[in-house]
Amino acid sequence: MKSFAPAYINEVVKRLQRISEEEMDSIYQAAELITDAIENGNRIFGFGCTHSSLPVQDIVYRAGGLMLINPIFAPGLASMDTRPATLSTSIERVNGYAKAILDNQPIQKGDVLILVSVSGRNAMPIEMADEAKKRGLKVIGLTSLAYTSAVSSRHPSGKKMYEFADVVIDGKIDPGDAVLEADGVPQKFCPVSGAINAAILQSVVAATIELLLERGITPPVFLAANVEGGDEYNAKMLEKYKDRIFYM
Repeated sequence: MKSFAPAYINEVVKRLQRISEEEMDSIYQAAELITDAIENGNRIFGFGCTHSSLPVQDIVYRAGGLMLINPIFAPGLASMDTRPATLSTSIERVNGYAKAILDNQPIQKGDVLILVSVSGRNAMPIEMADEAKKRGLKVIGLTSLAYTSAVSSRHPSGKKMYEFADVVIDGKIDPGDAVLEADGVPQKFCPVSGAINAAILQSVVAATIELLLERGITPPVFLAANVEGGDEYNAKMLEKYKDRIFYM
C-alpha cells in the first residue's frame, strides 16, 4: 500500500487540528482588528515574501472572499517569478527595502497589515512589521513559533517578526517546514506551510465575516463571477468600497 501521500495529508490535518484547539483566540483577535478597520473606514493589507505571499494571494479577489484585502507586491518578492529564483532569497534579507515598499503604499494610521513569514527571521518581514508599527498600523503576524525560536534573526535589531506584531498566530510548522522522511532521501521533504497558512488566513476571513454580522454590517464579500448576477453584485460592492480597494 502506498503510504507517503496519506502520511502528508495526516501531517496537515494534525496541525490544523492543533490550530483549531490552540489558536482560535488569536484568530479571533486578528479578526477583531480587521473588523474594527472595516467598521472605522480603515484599510487592510497583506504581505509575504515569495512562497509566503501565496497564502496572502489566496484571500485576495476570491469568490466568497473579503473584497477589502489589498496585497502588497514588491519586485523580486511578489511570488516565484524572479529569475534566478535564488535572487529572491537574497532580496528578502536586504535591510531598507521594506521601508521603501511602505513609502509607496497608500497606508494610513489605523490600517491593518497581515504579515506572513514562517521563520520570521529575515530582514524583510521583520522590518515590514517594525515600520508598520511605527506608522500606526495594526500588525497581524502569521508565523511558526517553533521555527522562529530555532533560528537566529537576520535583522540588526536581533528581533523576529512576531515581536512587532499586535496579534501572533502560530502555524505549528516545524523548523525547516518539511514533514516526511524516508530512507534514500537525505533530508525531510514535502513542506506543509502553504496548506496550513492558507487555511489559517481563510479562517481569519471567516471569523471577520462572523464579527461583522454581529455588528450588523453586511460583509463585503465577492459573489462568484460565474453565477448569475455575480458581475452586477460585485460591481455594486466594489463601487461602495472603492476608497479602500487598491488592487483594481
